[in-house]
Amino acid sequence: MPRQQQPATRPARRRSYDQFCATARALDSVGDRWTLLIVRELLAGPRRYTDLHADLPGVSTDVLASRLKDMEQGGLVTRRRIPPPAAASVYELTGRGRGLLPVLAALAEWGAPALAERRPTDAVRAHWFALVLLRALEGTVHEGIVEVRLDEGVFHVRAGGAKDDGVVYGDGPAARADARLVLDAEVCLALGRGESTLAEAVGDGRVEVSGDGPLAAELRGG
Repeated sequence: MPRQQQPATRPARRRSYDQFCATARALDSVGDRWTLLIVRELLAGPRRYTDLHADLPGVSTDVLASRLKDMEQGGLVTRRRIPPPAAASVYELTGRGRGLLPVLAALAEWGAPALAERRPTDAVRAHWFALVLLRALEGTVHEGIVEVRLDEGVFHVRAGGAKDDGVVYGDGPAARADARLVLDAEVCLALGRGESTLAEAVGDGRVEVSGDGPLAAELRGG
């Protein structure tokens, strides 16, 4: 007997607010749980699926895969294959995805007061403080890479704006740092909340600055 042809299945339609409103349209794209946190991770540059899963504690593999697929379809991320020896696929933000940086920075500033106390169940990664610290570096005259060392780990941020690739921070030490900061998480959060300026924190010894060149001198207040 001939095999019965299976009816074609339609792709599931993403939920929409169905409102002719810019805010509603934005939330159609990024309002799902985990989406903005995936953007937070990809602002640090291209990431493999396994790296994303490791730095998003609590997300299931199914949900992460689903969100990434939705973000690809929505034009927020692309997936590409990197050559050997890595020979792996990575996800990276498109220009539209990188345009969410001010949104994430504003959310980090708004949410910083809620970090007055760390809960026992809270996961933490050093580079999660990058968005908070960017506020303290606003208005920096000299451009360059600032390596930041906390008790929680090391990350680096770009002072003076993003490069053409849109990368504004990264996990781990910088390949080449123009300045280095040593501080603790509480000072970093205080800077993000606007309770202190970087110059004040450097002046009273809560932040240690090292490095040669104009950017390090500026951060030292020179």
